[in-house]
Amino acid sequence: MAGAPDPAGATLPPELADAARALFGDRLDLAAAYAELLATDGVVRGLIGPRETPRLWDRHLLNCAAVAERIPEGVEVLDVGSGAGLPGLVLAIARPDLMITLVEPLARRTSFLTEAVDELGLTGTVRVFRGRAEEAAAGTAETAPLRGDVVTARAVAPLDRLAAWCLPLTVVGGRLVALKGASAADEIAEHAAAVAKLGGGEPTLHRCGVGVIEPPTTVIEVVHERVVAPARATVGRKSRGGRARRR
Repeated sequence: MAGAPDPAGATLPPELADAARALFGDRLDLAAAYAELLATDGVVRGLIGPRETPRLWDRHLLNCAAVAERIPEGVEVLDVGSGAGLPGLVLAIARPDLMITLVEPLARRTSFLTEAVDELGLTGTVRVFRGRAEEAAAGTAETAPLRGDVVTARAVAPLDRLAAWCLPLTVVGGRLVALKGASAADEIAEHAAAVAKLGGGEPTLHRCGVGVIEPPTTVIEVVHERVVAPARATVGRKSRGGRARRR
């Protein structure tokens, strides 16, 4: 049946076995269990397209796992727009030293993430926050504002919007690590000024997994250099004299 889940599609291709072992080490079996979840429940719930299952390892798992080299040991990581857990759950599997929060606003996705965390035995190092990045940064009635040493995002938004959402979630001195495609250098050139206004440093481009995966994963990193106060909303309408006129 078209669109039916294919567990066999999650099988690690032999030609990628060395790269997978290099990136996941003794947790490769856990990565394989996650790949099967994506190929079955992930497809059924519409989180992964059925055509993606043959490419789960090279396009998704290995691509995300390579980013671990840009993340210091033992830090707090927030994964914004986590979706099916890419890259957040992959990083949690590859790097058990990290404490990771998956930030995702859609209920069907957070349900999958919560179940995946439980099934993969990651409850000690991974939590799921249902909400938008702005809500995570501000906090809710039930949760304190979230902050991470590293904030990750994959295929979420252009760099200017991404920085606006993610830098407030990043501690000063921490980093936004954004997984990007071939247009990464163009995004840096186009949005560097906007990133600076948001309190970010000069965006830098990095290739992850060089010599391990082909092509390497492209990321843009932005250091959170300073806190920027949110813009004040204008109260009322301006009169001809320039003062705001209250309704």
